[in-house]
Amino acid sequence: MNPFFFILTDKNPYSIKKIISSTGFLVKVYLVFTTNSFPWLTIIVILPISAGSSIFFFPHRGNKMIRWYTLSICTIELLLTTYAFCYHFQFDDPLIQLEQDSRWIHFLDFHWRLGIDGISIGPVLLTGFITTLATLAARPVTRDSRLFHFLMLAMYSGQIGSFSSRDLLLFFIMWELELIPVYLLLSMWGGKKRLYSATKFLLYTAGGSVFLLMGVLGMGLYGSNEPTFNFETSANQSYPVALEIIFYFGFLITYAVKSPIIPLHTWLPDTHGEAHYSTCMLLAGILLKIGAYGLVRINMEFLPHAHSIFSPWLMIIGTVQIIYAASTSPGQRNLKKRIAYSSVSHMGFTIIGIGSITDTGLNGAILQIISHGFIGAALFFLAGTSYDRIRLVYLDEMGGIAIPMPKIFTMFSSFSMASLALPGMSGFVAELVVFFGIITSPKYLLMPKILITFVMAIGMILTPIYSLSMSRQMFYGYKQFPAPNSSFLDSGPRELFVSICLFLPVIGIGIYPDFLLSLSVDKVEAILSNYFYR
Repeated sequence: MNPFFFILTDKNPYSIKKIISSTGFLVKVYLVFTTNSFPWLTIIVILPISAGSSIFFFPHRGNKMIRWYTLSICTIELLLTTYAFCYHFQFDDPLIQLEQDSRWIHFLDFHWRLGIDGISIGPVLLTGFITTLATLAARPVTRDSRLFHFLMLAMYSGQIGSFSSRDLLLFFIMWELELIPVYLLLSMWGGKKRLYSATKFLLYTAGGSVFLLMGVLGMGLYGSNEPTFNFETSANQSYPVALEIIFYFGFLITYAVKSPIIPLHTWLPDTHGEAHYSTCMLLAGILLKIGAYGLVRINMEFLPHAHSIFSPWLMIIGTVQIIYAASTSPGQRNLKKRIAYSSVSHMGFTIIGIGSITDTGLNGAILQIISHGFIGAALFFLAGTSYDRIRLVYLDEMGGIAIPMPKIFTMFSSFSMASLALPGMSGFVAELVVFFGIITSPKYLLMPKILITFVMAIGMILTPIYSLSMSRQMFYGYKQFPAPNSSFLDSGPRELFVSICLFLPVIGIGIYPDFLLSLSVDKVEAILSNYFYR
């Protein structure tokens, strides 16, 4: 007999009431998960660090169990984020979405305030994607595995929280949440000079955080008897020009350390040179991008008059940074330091796009943030997997490893082509859009635009020089690396999977960049309209 017939013909009122109540419960559950009232962002921010706390209850020698648990948490987090954005985010709406606002500390009027818009959705998805792959890349780590994977999950929460914060004080807390995990990851699982590099990283970033805290408190306390840290309030607040310049300069120092912007970049090559390559993936793929994000989110959106004053200097600094880093990179013996200087050079395009004050330039800067996140993470991953096999990090000691490791050679060469902005890959599209942003900028005269474009072109010429010479020294060179067992040396399924996962977005963005540009274009127009007509 059909069970539904039994339900419909059952005369027992208790059974009918039970069916109705259970159906009502299911309807409520369905409505909660299909409406924007569900605290999606709160769960996305809190899940990694809260789930990571249970790692310490795992047995000491359960490295395999810890790895799979951490990877499962990252995968669930990524799927949850993707679902929330696909079904609850309106891509053509420039306003803040998925908002959550709960008062946390009444005395300070401190709120747990989260939200996402077209500028932050790309970095949030990038964070989930890179962290998941970095967790998979960290498989060789066996010493203190519980603490290592907990720190990676804590960084995950801090990075997601930084991109989704809608409160200045919460933004500062999330910004600081990344500091200690990176320091510990570097000082405990780094190379021979790990303590020096970790201390240098801590001094630079902690010093920059002081300026961030001063700026946050200054903006929150200005013009009101009670502190107000709400992003919307700060965006609509008018400041005296002198005070706005002071705020802007303080925030700029903070972001110049994190991005990094010369001359506050010297911690980056040392940190990358000593960190484990899974940590390098998080640094190059996500951490550096938070500085550029803050420059757009706070400096450009909240302090438009000061940004108008500083933008020519940003253009000059970005141009010098491209040339300086591209010229310095070939002189680095350490493979990871050479890649680190290439990251500094590529971040120069982001700075120029932000300084152009055009929708094209700013969209190009955001596209460059996403593009370099994939390329930088992939290059450091492949550099690390190469080191795991040959135990060499200095380029003048390498050579002749293309034959025993053809898969790594193919993948490294492909990402090197992406780094030098080969047409059809994401780096080319991002830099081209930034170029158009400079040319179409109404703020600058013709001669400065020509000069900046010319110097940027020189930087693009220098990029293939250090990129191709790096590949030549590694895979060809003058020394032949002995490899009696090539199948043991070459890339395995794990390395191939991570590399392909990073390469597909690079090709996808290069062929069809409109998908990413459509996310940010409305919000960029809103920022620039606020900038020009405020």
